[in-house]
Amino acid sequence: MPKRFDLLIFDWDGTLMDSAGVIVDSIQRACEDIGLAAPGERAARQIIGLGLVQALQTLLPDLPADDYPRLVERYRHHYLGRDHRIPLFDGVAKGIRALSADGFTLAVATGKSRSGLSRALESSGLGPCFAATRCADQTHSKPHPAMVLELLDELDTGPARALVIGDTSHDLLMAANAGVASLGVTYGAHETGDLTPHAPLALAASFAEVHAWLNANA
Repeated sequence: MPKRFDLLIFDWDGTLMDSAGVIVDSIQRACEDIGLAAPGERAARQIIGLGLVQALQTLLPDLPADDYPRLVERYRHHYLGRDHRIPLFDGVAKGIRALSADGFTLAVATGKSRSGLSRALESSGLGPCFAATRCADQTHSKPHPAMVLELLDELDTGPARALVIGDTSHDLLMAANAGVASLGVTYGAHETGDLTPHAPLALAASFAEVHAWLNANA
């Protein structure tokens, strides 16, 4: 059967890497460090996928502007001390390599910083599998379509031939804003009810299901 998609655009945190719990904990600790009450887990999970500054501004809109840099510094302190130990989800390393070998062009669109994604690509060993990447400090943050549109342009792919795969409503809305189909995963930061309003082609409960769906439908 001919391929339906040429380009697979993956989110990173919560889709390929099991980092949502560490992100939530780092947000909560950072808030406590500057004398704020720690936000609840669901509230913290809802802003995963956005660029860091935008995420913190969304979570804490009433915080004085001068306090955001200090909050960002404390978040990075807590997260960077652990990021080298955060694992990929089961099946991701083998699955990504298999998809690349099967002839798909792979890319990443992430709320991580460029330096953060570079560390993750190096530590995971998956860097060579991805033809291009976009990060939140390079262009507009999700759900703005810029990351997807820039990847389509760089990789010379039409919107109908691309698929975004992500675990948050920000990922799926970014895809919709770019006129690109999406596949949602329910094992990351956001719950099923957060994803279904954005009409993904399917929802997957594990990366094994992602890989199986792509083999059958992509």
